[in-house]
Amino acid sequence: MEFYKEIAIKNGQMCILRNAKESDAESFMRYFELAHGETDFLTTYPDESEHNLNKTAERLNAAKESKTNIEICAFVDNQLIGSAGNNMIHDRDKTRHRAGFGISIVKEYWGLGIGRALTESCIECAKKAGFLQLELDVVADNTTAIELYKRCGFVEFGRNPRGFKTREENWQELVLMRLELDSMN
Repeated sequence: MEFYKEIAIKNGQMCILRNAKESDAESFMRYFELAHGETDFLTTYPDESEHNLNKTAERLNAAKESKTNIEICAFVDNQLIGSAGNNMIHDRDKTRHRAGFGISIVKEYWGLGIGRALTESCIECAKKAGFLQLELDVVADNTTAIELYKRCGFVEFGRNPRGFKTREENWQELVLMRLELDSMN
């Protein structure tokens, strides 16, 4: 699925939102490692990445060519600083209507409107792909993200008090949220 949009962010800079492509693989790997090392709110630690250059290039290209899944990257001054994507939960009759949503942004760019733009872009793409429900898990302590998701129409439908177990042996509660795309205006 093709996607491209230019937005002005709160600091006055321009941000380009576009599909990731094979040639972005090296930049994507650098951004991923940085973003995942700056916060404990994401699913993986930077050293857990299954990314290598070839796999990353293949995955980004597959998302670009997909009719349903997408990976949208955010670029400021030609630097990849964030990404968000939708992936079908399972390609089965009973679950084909559902997609999982994920997002991460380099900390330096938090609070500038990029997260909202990426989230809204993924919602737009999910509708275009024919999904009826977009789902996410978010660490309960990540109140800023939860508020963003609520403003975009997501609702909480459950909690998992032992969703993540950190390397420090602490539990992180996950808030389960969904957006019913077929009931939106």
